[in-house]
Amino acid sequence: MNEPMTISGLQAYIRNKDHNPDNKIGYFYKLIEEVGELSEMIRNNSRAEETGTIKGTIEEELCDVLYYTVALANVYQIDLEERFRQKEELNKIKWGK
Repeated sequence: MNEPMTISGLQAYIRNKDHNPDNKIGYFYKLIEEVGELSEMIRNNSRAEETGTIKGTIEEELCDVLYYTVALANVYQIDLEERFRQKEELNKIKWGK
């Protein structure tokens, strides 16, 4: 994992590591849990640069949120990279940006 990663590459990595289509609700609950933990780290402004470790920081919790977002996309067979492009096109129309 030392190479630059695409969204599709991240999806493939997580799919190979952790893919259980019967656990949709479990992945969703973990996502909600991680968003709560991220909220706490933001409130505390806990940053890796200041603590010297990623443990218990905004950076760690953002990675956890990303992980479970991708895991959910995988179980629903959503290509996040393609859907992100489509969403950006909709945003350009909606917001003129």
